Amino acid sequence: MKNFCTINYYKKFLKNARIRRYCTGTDNKNKIKIDNIRNIGILAHIDAGKTTTTERMLFYSGTIRSMGEVHHGNTVTDYMEQERQRGITITSAAVSFPWRHSQINLIDTPGHIDFTMEVEQSLAVLDGAVVVLDASAGVEAQTLTVWRQASGYRVPRLLYLNKMDRADADALACKKSIEDKLRVVPLMLHSPITHEGKLIGLIDIVTKEQVLWKLGRGQNYERRKLTEKQDGRQWEATLNNHTSLIDTLSSLDDQLADTIIQQESLDNIDKKEIDAAIRRCTIDMKAFPVLCGSSYKNIGVQTLMDAVIDYLPSPIERNSLYSSFGEDLSARAFKVQHDDQRGVLTFLRLYSGEFTKGQKIYNLARDCSEQTGSLYVALADEYRPVEKVTAGNIAVVSALKATMSGDLLTGTQAAASRARGVLARRLQDPGEVEALLQPSAKLRLQGMDAEPTPEEVADVLLGIGTTIPDPVFLCSIEPPSISYQNALDTALAELQREDPSLRVYSDEESGQMVLAGMGELHLEIIKERIIREYKIDVELGPPQISYREALAGRSRATLAVDRKIGSARQTVKVDMSATSRKGVTQDKVLKLDKSADSAANLAHIHPRYMTAIRQGVSTALLHGPKLGCQLVEVQVTLHWFEVGRGTSESVVAATVVQCLRKVFEEADSILLEPVMSLEIVCPESHAARVMADLARRRAEIQHIHMRHNNKVIECIAPLSELLGYSSSLRSLSSGLAGFTMEFHSNRQMAPHDEEKAIKNVTGF
Repeated sequence: MKNFCTINYYKKFLKNARIRRYCTGTDNKNKIKIDNIRNIGILAHIDAGKTTTTERMLFYSGTIRSMGEVHHGNTVTDYMEQERQRGITITSAAVSFPWRHSQINLIDTPGHIDFTMEVEQSLAVLDGAVVVLDASAGVEAQTLTVWRQASGYRVPRLLYLNKMDRADADALACKKSIEDKLRVVPLMLHSPITHEGKLIGLIDIVTKEQVLWKLGRGQNYERRKLTEKQDGRQWEATLNNHTSLIDTLSSLDDQLADTIIQQESLDNIDKKEIDAAIRRCTIDMKAFPVLCGSSYKNIGVQTLMDAVIDYLPSPIERNSLYSSFGEDLSARAFKVQHDDQRGVLTFLRLYSGEFTKGQKIYNLARDCSEQTGSLYVALADEYRPVEKVTAGNIAVVSALKATMSGDLLTGTQAAASRARGVLARRLQDPGEVEALLQPSAKLRLQGMDAEPTPEEVADVLLGIGTTIPDPVFLCSIEPPSISYQNALDTALAELQREDPSLRVYSDEESGQMVLAGMGELHLEIIKERIIREYKIDVELGPPQISYREALAGRSRATLAVDRKIGSARQTVKVDMSATSRKGVTQDKVLKLDKSADSAANLAHIHPRYMTAIRQGVSTALLHGPKLGCQLVEVQVTLHWFEVGRGTSESVVAATVVQCLRKVFEEADSILLEPVMSLEIVCPESHAARVMADLARRRAEIQHIHMRHNNKVIECIAPLSELLGYSSSLRSLSSGLAGFTMEFHSNRQMAPHDEEKAIKNVTGF
């Protein structure tokens, strides 16, 4: 035991020893101007090289003294034990480092679909992103997912073609996959230089220079201008690429087009003007720069960091929503973490004002004030105490009890009211509304019964959080004995606060505690964390599928309750109907009958009874009549409501639940199963066996194409048929195939599949 502790101590000591303390823009003597700050994220498909790229950035900026490797389990940003054992990123990590008299605040995000919530939370606070592609594979399944997420938050992006040292790397094929799959305009800024089949450097197409890295750890590289006499074909190819780049830019950027017209030539355009045009196109998302490199071979990382500074926006070039706060503090929480020594840590992105240690804050989403504790700047799992953090930076604060991921914070309630007023006045301009609305905010506004006022739009924009995906996997969770139940409840509450995509509830019929998550790996990691961090030896039941139910028809019922509870008489009468309605939003689930008699009756419902009715509707929809699964795409209509004096809200809610259960049983329901988008990459020699297996799993083949010597099979398959698919695919392909999947939709099941699902869940 003593030796084990000593080894762990020295591992920690060595890790800390190689981290050079870098002072971010928090102290006056080292203050960095806000226009020299870049808040970026690294996004990618699993195993594209995000963490390796981040590690190189930290090393070349001088923040760490030596580079770690993912396969050695000693990188700075993969600090959790599970991340080091599995070689994957599970939780997002924030690091800050200097580059070219600027500061880059970087968030390394997971690539696995089970942890997509971490990406969603991070994207909400980023000013720009680097999307890493495997140069041998191009745009992959999870690349499409993170690209859609980033587009939803309107985040400008660079693309980095990593692993260019591989024999099957192909920059032109990657460019075509970007055009075909992402449907955007790529700006190729690099082309690779190889010598005897090995990557040795890059050609900078903007400057027409050769960039060669010297042997070693990649700190030393040199630039040389290409010449027609010395470089021949390489010069000619680079000139054609340069002309093509300028031609594409001039078609997108008017300022560069005017310069070309004045010069009457595409030649001899100043580098500063080209860079400025690329920057404008990137920020406006008209085009996306594409860079090349191999992070593992220490080539191209410095030029990538140069591009982050040159082309991605600073905080003042983004986030016009937060300019409504003026000089007042505005900060968005994007991550909550529990630390053994420091307690609850909340990660904040500051947009305006400054945050000081121990200050009081007002939470707009929760409508409450909180006292903060210590203030830190993060480097992965290392926290440096500071007195103050300025706008544009990422801060970590302790002691916040109510604040959740996605909440907006300011200094006082008065500051929040001022910002609401300023924003409401700005939103009277239709152009401002379109510029500021994110997809999640649009959905909230579409769900309103009447046309929203500028004040209501302002409230939605300031209160909006991140979109939480619905879980697709369920399993029971049990403590080793009843004495651990309270400790398990605490552990799960903390994990839920850290990860909003994790759901915990108690099954009414069995009394079991149920864990719901995004995948088998997600639930497995949660179990490992409870055992390792909370020392509770929990047991998980076999994974179950999270089915949904939808109504097959329409039905209406009336229920009257008249009973005496204690000394008070409780009387309620409700008349309700329900029908299936596709695409109904949460705010429109309950509808009031607008016919003459009903409208007159419903016009005078007291607000507290209206709240109880809505609560009853929400509770009733949690359990369908067929399998007790949540009902979706249902609209409930209230036709009549009578209530006696002194009747409690709980009786009203219970009556609504009973009435709706009667309605649902009469209407009957159909079972919906989660269907997944699946991408399988396997050698051509094994493709026939894999496709035959997919046919047995009720898969619908969407598209098949070749990627080098591998077949890429894109299909849609029910999640119930994919339990344990990883092991099956390894057996079928002799360990040579791989797959990724993400949630596609909930679909109606065939009658015999429905019977099979009911038997699996109920046992009969």
